[in-house]
Amino acid sequence: MPDSPKPQALPVQILTSRSFADWLREQNFSLAITTYQSSRLLLIGQNPNGGVSGFERLFERAMGLFAVGSERLYLSSRYQLWQFDNVLQPGQVYNGYDRLFVPRIAYTTGDLDIHDVVVDRTGRILFVSTLLNCIATVSSRHSCVPLWKPPFICQVMNEDRCHLNGLALAEDGMPGYATACSQSALAEGWRNDRQNGGCVIDLRTSEILCTGLSMPHSPRCYRGKLWLLQSGTGEFGLVDLQTGKFEPIAFCPGYLRGLTFFGNFALVGLSKARGDRTFSGLALDEQLTRNQLQASCGLLAIDLQSGEIAHWLKLEGVVTELYDVQLLPQVRRSMALGLQTDEIAQILTLEPLTPLFTQP
Repeated sequence: MPDSPKPQALPVQILTSRSFADWLREQNFSLAITTYQSSRLLLIGQNPNGGVSGFERLFERAMGLFAVGSERLYLSSRYQLWQFDNVLQPGQVYNGYDRLFVPRIAYTTGDLDIHDVVVDRTGRILFVSTLLNCIATVSSRHSCVPLWKPPFICQVMNEDRCHLNGLALAEDGMPGYATACSQSALAEGWRNDRQNGGCVIDLRTSEILCTGLSMPHSPRCYRGKLWLLQSGTGEFGLVDLQTGKFEPIAFCPGYLRGLTFFGNFALVGLSKARGDRTFSGLALDEQLTRNQLQASCGLLAIDLQSGEIAHWLKLEGVVTELYDVQLLPQVRRSMALGLQTDEIAQILTLEPLTPLFTQP
C-alpha cells in the first residue's frame, strides 16, 4: 500500500562522518534510498544550514529503485511499481527543495517480490521478479511480461527457487548481468545454498560467469568492470570476467545490498541482521565476531583504488535494513509527494496548451 499508515512513521536518526555533508555539497549530488523492512523511500541531501537533510515517504516494502538522471525515479513496492517525475523547472524551488517527485504512474503487479529495477537505453522498464525466478517488464493488462529466466529454471512459476535478485545494465545500456543466490530448481532450494551457491549470469548468453558466491546482490557495471556485493561475507568487490573469479575490494560491517557509484567512489548499502534463517549462519557473522564489530545500517563511500572508507552515513531507529541506493546528480535536496495528505490533490502542474486539432 503506498504511503501506508502502517507501519506508523517513527523517528529515523541520521548520523554521518564529519566530511559527509561537505562531500555532498562540494560534489553537488543527493541520494535516494529504499529501506525494505521499514517501508520507506528516503531522500538524503543538504539542508540550508550545511548539514544533512532527510525526507521520507512510506511505501510498503519499498525495494527496487532506479533513477533516470535526476528527473525520474522508479520504485517497487509490495504489489506496485511506481514512476515518480520531478515537476519543478530548472532553478525552481518548492518549500526549500529543488526536486519535487510526484507519483505519476503506478503499475499494479501483484506481489511478485520485485527486487532490482532498471530502465534500459530503449526506455524499457525491467525488473527482477524473485517470486517467478525471472526478469520481466510491465504490462498494461497483466501482472508482468516475463522476458528471461535462468537456464537451470525449467519454467516461470510462483516459487522462489534460486532467489534471483540482481540486475545490471551493461555498458551499452542494455541488460547485461543477473545475480542469484543459488542454481536450485527446487522451491526455496536457495536457502540451502546461502554459503557458496550464488552465481552471476550473462543475460545475453545465459552463461554462468561466476560461481561460489555467498548471497550475491546489486551487480553494477561501472568503468568497464562488473561490481557486486557478496552479502553473505560482507564483501564489496568485482568479478573478473576473464577468469570468473570474485575479487574482494573491502569488507563492510553489515549485510550488503544497494550499490551505486560517484567518481572514484562506490556507495554501498549496509543492513543489520534480522536474526532469522535468511541472515544467520553466514560467514559475515564470523567476520563480525572476529573483528569485534556489530552490523550497522547505512551507507559507506568506498575509495575504488584503496578500498578504504572515505565517508559514511548511519541510520538509527526504526530503519535497520536498506535495499537500494541511487544517486541524483546536480540535486541539492529533494522531496516526494505521498498519497495520504491533501498536498497531492492541491499541487497541479500543466503542459503547455496543445491544439485539439492539427491544421491541414
